[in-house]
Amino acid sequence: MLSSLLIGLREGLEAAIVVGILAAYLSRLGRRDVLPRLWMGVGLAVLLSLVVGAVLTFGAYELTFQAQEILGGGLSLVAVALVTWMIFWMQRAGRGLKRALEGDIDRALATGALWGIVVIGFISVAREGLETTLLLWSMVQSFGNAPAALGGAVLGLALAVVLGALISRGMIRLDLRVFFTWTGALLIIVAAGVLAYGVHDLQEAGVLPGPFSDAATIDAVTGVVGVGLAGFPFGWAFDVSTIIAPGGPVAVLLQATVGFMPQMTWLQVIAWVVYIAVVGALFFRGARSHPRSHRAQEAVAPAHQGTS
Repeated sequence: MLSSLLIGLREGLEAAIVVGILAAYLSRLGRRDVLPRLWMGVGLAVLLSLVVGAVLTFGAYELTFQAQEILGGGLSLVAVALVTWMIFWMQRAGRGLKRALEGDIDRALATGALWGIVVIGFISVAREGLETTLLLWSMVQSFGNAPAALGGAVLGLALAVVLGALISRGMIRLDLRVFFTWTGALLIIVAAGVLAYGVHDLQEAGVLPGPFSDAATIDAVTGVVGVGLAGFPFGWAFDVSTIIAPGGPVAVLLQATVGFMPQMTWLQVIAWVVYIAVVGALFFRGARSHPRSHRAQEAVAPAHQGTS
């Protein structure tokens, strides 16, 4: 629930900021008459995200076990790729976000293509919505606790809507640069866990070599799949399931926060470590390279200022 709440809050606030910029700019231009088109685009994006989530959830029941594992593993990799891209996109594009969005509105109004407002609203939210849907679906497959994951996501999205409304009205001030830096760092850890579980799914399906296939590394002494150094590279990196019960509270908490499982393969561990090391290093290098201006705050023009 904690991880899904973080995802819902982070992605929801990004979408709320974008919608707030668009709505405030239209109000400032005196074109509140096209606001319904903006909300139509937002609504269509939300509907698309829900449909994709429903298709993935109910469609998977018709697949064989191997197909389910391939689908789950593949979509986990896609979700990680999307999350990684969005983290760096927000870090890089935050300074010019307001200007770019207002430019899109100006072009749509200048050409008289008012339905372009629907498209702008749709694209602005669909990007975040599809990313959130894929990531949450992958987490549900990983953690096996759909009610808690969905409950956390709904709570996070609700908080994001409230925060977005308060920020756009100037009722609260939040250093969004700091917020997105910290949540981005936490999302990197969550994404690393989803990546590790995706690798596990693909190993179970036989797509990647591992302890579930003929390519498993066998311990010459015990004659079974090796654990530790005896299991490198296609066996188990460690197995502490006798200490931390799989499915128990501690295991669930660790898996939801840092991607730890009581029994992990070498490929899972390598994927987790490499992702954290490479993506984390690039992320914090980017965070240090930007000036300590309130980049994201500058991007959000409070609605009350735009309409005064």
